[in-house]
Amino acid sequence: MPSIAVPQVGLEYWSEGDLDLLRKSNMPEMTEHLGGPETEEQLVERHRRYLDPDANGTMFRVVLLPEGQVVGSTGFWDHEWGGEPAYETGYGILPEFQGRGLAVAATVAVVGKAKADGRHRFLHAFPSVHHVASNAVCRKAGLELVEECDFEYPKGHFIRSNVWRMDLSAAGE
Repeated sequence: MPSIAVPQVGLEYWSEGDLDLLRKSNMPEMTEHLGGPETEEQLVERHRRYLDPDANGTMFRVVLLPEGQVVGSTGFWDHEWGGEPAYETGYGILPEFQGRGLAVAATVAVVGKAKADGRHRFLHAFPSVHHVASNAVCRKAGLELVEECDFEYPKGHFIRSNVWRMDLSAAGE
């Protein structure tokens, strides 16, 4: 049976120089299920938040290995779900790199980071029920589909989302 090549990615902590990555991700095809593109002011504010992990969670740029090319972003942050503290994750791979399994590889990598952080048992993702590719990423990365919900993102904009969950106490066992 032939082996399947799994893309290798690295996660590098978000830095001052990553505002351009947010700008590259701020296009209609990348934000269609997230309320649409943000203004420059919104991007700058989000970039500032990403630079403060103590207040806003841990964000990473996703780097293709061994090339070192920046292909997207991911991260995890505190979020309450079902009355319990948990992590939430999100991801975005730039269009020119999509379809190669990089979002799955990045999600698996961020699961490892959240598990190592160790403050919460569960990691959740909330892709739109209509975002087929993002839901496939969750499934392929090993998250469990739990339910559907109305989810607010960005603030003031509700979308119908699937609730995907990873039990970090069992992840990687």
